Amino acid sequence: MTSGERLVKSRQRVSDHGEVFTPRWLVDDMLDLVKGETERIDSRFLEPACGSGNFLVPVLERKLAAVQARHGRSDFEKRHYALFALMCIYGIELLADNAQECRENLAGTFARCLKLGADDQVWLRAAQAVLAANIVQGDALKLTDARGEHIIFPEWGYLGRGKYQRRDFRFDSLARKAAFDGLFAAFEEHDVFAPVKSYPAMTVQEIAA
Repeated sequence: MTSGERLVKSRQRVSDHGEVFTPRWLVDDMLDLVKGETERIDSRFLEPACGSGNFLVPVLERKLAAVQARHGRSDFEKRHYALFALMCIYGIELLADNAQECRENLAGTFARCLKLGADDQVWLRAAQAVLAANIVQGDALKLTDARGEHIIFPEWGYLGRGKYQRRDFRFDSLARKAAFDGLFAAFEEHDVFAPVKSYPAMTVQEIAA
């Protein structure tokens, strides 16, 4: 455990929710087991009990390092692929304060990587909009959000030239598709995996708005 790293917020939270945070050294060791995936910009990671981002922040750091290595020579490409890397991070968290802290930690990591300043509010707002959709307060076992409704996750795609695609899916449908693969491999995708909403291609400015 690094100096100042807090693994427990309170005894009461441990008792009520079993809340104990994973130390960074252990997170890094676990992520090294899937190193290639963590360094793919477009690989999607879902943490169903994400806490304040102990796993998701290091995943994003690795993705952003890959963005820098591949697209660092172009500020336009670097920024757009960095936002896409953030779009591929998902989390579910039961406790509202943890979910908000996770969003803030991920947004801070994104801002530091791109060295965003006061003149970059559009990029900050776009990141916050993505995280508001991708990090959900809810119950991963019940597949419901804090209101008791179906969890909805956006599938983001980067189309190039500053344009992003978004399609929203119900989390329970995503789980069913994972179960159907193989057994129903001959089914057309739309039969078991239809989006609940599709959006026209969007720019960073439109996402931020």
